[in-house]
Amino acid sequence: MNIYAIGDLHLSNAQPKAMDIFGAHWKNHFEKISADWKTRVTDQDVVLIPGDISWAMKLEDAKPDIDAICSLPGKKIMIKGNHDYWWGSMAKINGILHGDAHILQNNCIAVGGYVFCGTRGWTFPQDSGFGENDQKIYEREKIRLQLSLDAAKKYPDCEKIVMMHFPPIYQNMKNTEFARILEQEQVSEVVFGHLHGDILKNIYLTDVSSGGVNYNLVSADYLNFTLKQIR
Repeated sequence: MNIYAIGDLHLSNAQPKAMDIFGAHWKNHFEKISADWKTRVTDQDVVLIPGDISWAMKLEDAKPDIDAICSLPGKKIMIKGNHDYWWGSMAKINGILHGDAHILQNNCIAVGGYVFCGTRGWTFPQDSGFGENDQKIYEREKIRLQLSLDAAKKYPDCEKIVMMHFPPIYQNMKNTEFARILEQEQVSEVVFGHLHGDILKNIYLTDVSSGGVNYNLVSADYLNFTLKQIR
């Protein structure tokens, strides 16, 4: 069993959005992702998708995008991103999933010798414009990460791999509260997305290790629209 990851698919099948407004490299981006996916992934493998799955605002509009993902090989595990406004209750989302696809929300999923946990995350108090409402979301996301990791304690012999949408470390600062939780719970790998464009030229937190945790940036454009193999 291999484990792959790619985030920020930004699909829009119901109401097509021209992604090349973000750069020519985004043209036909899902075709590139799908081609690489079908070449490398088998039904025994796991693919992690850490958020920003669909531009849709409503679940019914996100369904064609979910269908496209579900039709691809492997076990798909997804979390919510900041643009996933369509994301509703677990029951409603599970109602449209098929093809061995799953979501994480305050829970965990064990496969083989691994247990997968995750939450969306949020911006950091150090960020400009961070306000009172951001603080509430930030605190809630810390709780959700801990709940997911607590659920994983049912599988003490499994290696813990975490998905977050927002980066859990702050540029070259590794001592964030998210990082503290990840280190304390002895997580081995973290995959995250959210970062795009010019910011990638000056970012210091891509593919680094700290406190026994490996951090992997897997936003689609950073990976040139191919999957990253984690294990």
